[in-house]
Amino acid sequence: MSSTIDGSASAALGLLFAFLSYALIQAESVFYKIPGSYVIDRYIKSHQNDRGRTVLEILLALFAIRILLQVQSRTRSDKGEKDFIHFSEKEVDKLVDEWTPEPLGAPLSPEEQSDLASVCVVSGANGPRPKLANTGKQVLNLASYNFTGLAGNEVIKVRAIETLRKYGVGCCGAPGHYGTTDVHVDLERDIADFLGTETSILNSQGFSTIPSVISAFAKRGDIIVADRGSNFAIQKGLQISRSTVRWFDHNDLKSLEDVLLSVEKDRQRRREPLTRRFIVTEGIFEKDGAIVDLPKLIELKHKYKYRLILDESISFGSVGRTGRGLTELYNIPATQIDMIVGSVANGLNSSGGFCAGSRVIVDHQRCNGTSFVFSAAIPALLAASASEGINILRNTPSILSTLQENVRAIRAVLDRVAAITIPSHAASPIIHIHLHSAATLSAPTSASVKPPDPAIPASRNAPSFDIAGEERLLQDIVDEALAQGVWITRARRLRGQELVEARPSIRLAVTAAMSRKECERAAGVIKAGIVKVLTKRK
Repeated sequence: MSSTIDGSASAALGLLFAFLSYALIQAESVFYKIPGSYVIDRYIKSHQNDRGRTVLEILLALFAIRILLQVQSRTRSDKGEKDFIHFSEKEVDKLVDEWTPEPLGAPLSPEEQSDLASVCVVSGANGPRPKLANTGKQVLNLASYNFTGLAGNEVIKVRAIETLRKYGVGCCGAPGHYGTTDVHVDLERDIADFLGTETSILNSQGFSTIPSVISAFAKRGDIIVADRGSNFAIQKGLQISRSTVRWFDHNDLKSLEDVLLSVEKDRQRRREPLTRRFIVTEGIFEKDGAIVDLPKLIELKHKYKYRLILDESISFGSVGRTGRGLTELYNIPATQIDMIVGSVANGLNSSGGFCAGSRVIVDHQRCNGTSFVFSAAIPALLAASASEGINILRNTPSILSTLQENVRAIRAVLDRVAAITIPSHAASPIIHIHLHSAATLSAPTSASVKPPDPAIPASRNAPSFDIAGEERLLQDIVDEALAQGVWITRARRLRGQELVEARPSIRLAVTAAMSRKECERAAGVIKAGIVKVLTKRK
């Protein structure tokens, strides 16, 4: 009897297990028909041999559930407004009247207030002889970048007004979307044709052009060899590129070759593959007016297989027979330079910047140049004005001859002043003036001179100066010249933000729109101001 019961129980269990097995197979079949079921299955199986991970994820899930419950409880209490404080309208008005907002910026220091007070305001149009609202007098302008005298040109004014009436004020869009018009395309073609390159690309801001070019081509792991005297815009471009930067002494091509050689030796020692390598420098240096030896620079570029990015923000529209820059000055084809970067604002008295080169280089920037992609295009009237400026330079080479005559006239007076030094090149239209009388705080001795470290932007042997003291003296000279009807300025710097602090200087911007006699008179006023201020100091 008992064996019969055991047999029937076993048969019942067998049927049960068979049913459960069939149900499991059917459930599995239905589960795998659900989209994403294989991902869930793979995720569950991944926990089989990792118990610690399972425990951790369970704890995280419990923590998330707890946070959600707390948020729900707070929301319910907020709806009930139990914790709210109710104010009457009079109490609200009183609190508003008593509230004092924090200032958006820190208060100005005495030095900053003095600098702000010394800024001149032009009444009316700018040009070589503007009227200042501060003094109400007309002055000779050696403070503005108006090298070719295109500011206030009547032909350009007429062209700008015609373009304004046709296209309106602004483009209201990035060049790659709907900001580009035919006048922008014409300007890019005019710049490329003027320089002798295959094509060019136009950016809406001159300052942001060189950082955009550098970051578009140089990435992490690439090598950039840069001049220690590079301007602030180049420094920003090097920073955002995240490339490995090596520095050579300012405008010293022997130092450049030493750095290029050391980079190659270091690569061979580490057995690293070749990567993209660039030399970045300026045509005319904004900090001191020095001019790079372009033929030697191109020779080194070819010898060590580097690409050259040349910033001609100052030299474009200011040197060469017709203002084409260093390539025209040294009679070198522009195609020898990989990327020529220039300023439409400085050279053509308009707005924006450009990069000229091969079509491959330009097309790459149309998708990867941050300044081109993320900035609205310049107004059509400014693009048309720049194109008209190129036509004027092309058809009137006497403008550049007059500019160089004026540079020589001013240098002939100032070079004889014993109390100053002028680091600028004789052909540079910007002339920087340093004071002899301000002695260095720590001039290196011959025993302490060490080879500069290419990985550090500041040279070990660079002397330091009393920046605050020199700035005060230079401002006194500026004020003295302004009182005599000559408008000059100190070279403005972002102290504490640049990699290498530039020495304080007075910066003269020579223009072709003034006569030789006016330039000689202005130089005489500056000379007299220097002598007067330094004599008082003694």
